[in-house]
Amino acid sequence: QVQLVESGGGLVQDGGSLRLSCAASTRTFSSYAMGWFRQAPGREREFVAAIRGNTGTTYYADSVKGRFTISRDNAKNTVFLQMNTLKPEDTAVYYCAATETANSGSYYYRRDDSYNNWGQGTQVTVSS
Repeated sequence: QVQLVESGGGLVQDGGSLRLSCAASTRTFSSYAMGWFRQAPGREREFVAAIRGNTGTTYYADSVKGRFTISRDNAKNTVFLQMNTLKPEDTAVYYCAATETANSGSYYYRRDDSYNNWGQGTQVTVSS
């Protein structure tokens, strides 16, 4: 079991930026694919972005493509989500997730049931 701790959430104005971080407690971090998901009030949890372990291949939801960037620092066991040009509809609790299972299909990393390790979440609020 991997413990994940998110940080960096907060309140920002429409058009602003935030950088989320997620620190993982594992010595084999580079072998894990990492994902970011979000859940707004009254809505289901949805995929935001993911980055594979050894290849670093990235995937994004259409709604954030071009505005958000996922990256990782394997030496620090940390994954980041840089969020630019934030919109009120980005308001949600953002969750970090990890899976050690590899799959060649991008669909796999977009599904929340592909991940078996989750953080507690961090609130992001974008005011209009």
